Amino acid sequence: MTFSLAISSYRTKFKQNPWLWLFLMGFLTVWISTFLGTNDINNWLLENTLTILFFLFLMLSYKKYQFSDLSYLLITVYLCLHVYGSKYTYAENPFGYWLKDYMSWERNHYDRIVHFSFGFLLAYPMRELFLKWFKYPTMVAWILPIEITLSVSAFYELIEWAVADLFFPAQGDAYLGTQGDIWDAQKDIFLAFLGAILATTTVSLVKKAFKVHEGKTL
Repeated sequence: MTFSLAISSYRTKFKQNPWLWLFLMGFLTVWISTFLGTNDINNWLLENTLTILFFLFLMLSYKKYQFSDLSYLLITVYLCLHVYGSKYTYAENPFGYWLKDYMSWERNHYDRIVHFSFGFLLAYPMRELFLKWFKYPTMVAWILPIEITLSVSAFYELIEWAVADLFFPAQGDAYLGTQGDIWDAQKDIFLAFLGAILATTTVSLVKKAFKVHEGKTL
């Protein structure tokens, strides 16, 4: 059972790719369990609006454009982290509380983990998108994921503000999950930015290491 690490020109039908079936079943299991186990259905619906839109994008684009199996795995892990946070609200996440006690932190940092994961886990799929789908130059495909992570993170914080303060004020505290930190938005943006930088740097170093191993010029 081949596991692709980069986009191929060969198109595979969804039903013929066992990895995608595994990723889909895993995500749906987590997703349904968070819906059935949530104690705040309104927050769950708010948190999962973008999840549904992202999921639809992956479905509708699959026939014409396909990511590598590695990218689909990274996307699945990120979506699972996100929807698990929506089950309890980010500020009340049990895993975050366990980390808080274990690491002697002052707050529940589960939201920070997900924001970091946004950059760290999705930078590689974005690189594939720009490099293979849009045929951008290699250097541009390296830089754009970092820039987009930064801009999307900032835009998401604006969405959070609008949702919490203008449209659904009753859900404001649960949706934002600032836990009293006035710099919460800025820290979330920075962590996503840092995650994207680490991801692209890691991929670059790995690719260079393989080239050296194969005796190719860099």
